[in-house]
Amino acid sequence: MGHREDLLAGAKRCLYEKGYERTTARDIVAASGTNLASIGYHFGSKEALLNAAMIEAIEEWGDELQRALTLDLEPGAAPLERFAAIWERIIESFDTHRQLWKATYEAMTVAERSPEVRAFLSDAMQQGRMGLAALFHDVDPEADEKLAATVGSFYQALLSGVWVQWMVDPRRSPSGRDLADALRALMTGMEPSKAAGKGRD
Repeated sequence: MGHREDLLAGAKRCLYEKGYERTTARDIVAASGTNLASIGYHFGSKEALLNAAMIEAIEEWGDELQRALTLDLEPGAAPLERFAAIWERIIESFDTHRQLWKATYEAMTVAERSPEVRAFLSDAMQQGRMGLAALFHDVDPEADEKLAATVGSFYQALLSGVWVQWMVDPRRSPSGRDLADALRALMTGMEPSKAAGKGRD
């Protein structure tokens, strides 16, 4: 590998071991076997390198999850069964990728004072929306970008909420089956006429 690849590998290791905010440029240099000048030459800044490493780590998580789902899901499964199975795999992945998700949330606090990190997270979230739309509903972002963004935003909100609950209390956080049961209850319990009536009160 060249210095650029070594830096990315070292930065990913630091994200998992130290988190986003506590990782220093010297930490990355030590983990990658490169030098400080290489960070500026290849990425411009430590933040840009960490952002690139986080994108790569999230993409690897997505690829891993996609492979697991491709192997395990029944092609003819009912939508809610598919929904429950996908969420079971996602929740299982929280444990093995715990540090990645912690680093992602740390980056959100850094974004309050760093326009560069805020821009990175904004782009990463949009990319995530498109990926989640494709994963859950086979929505092609190139064919229907608006639908992909809308569907993906729903799943992104659900993903963030489930992850926070799991981090605080894994025992009482929802399972994939719980989420499917909740969605079924919402779909059957809120008829259009009832929903409209509540909106007028």
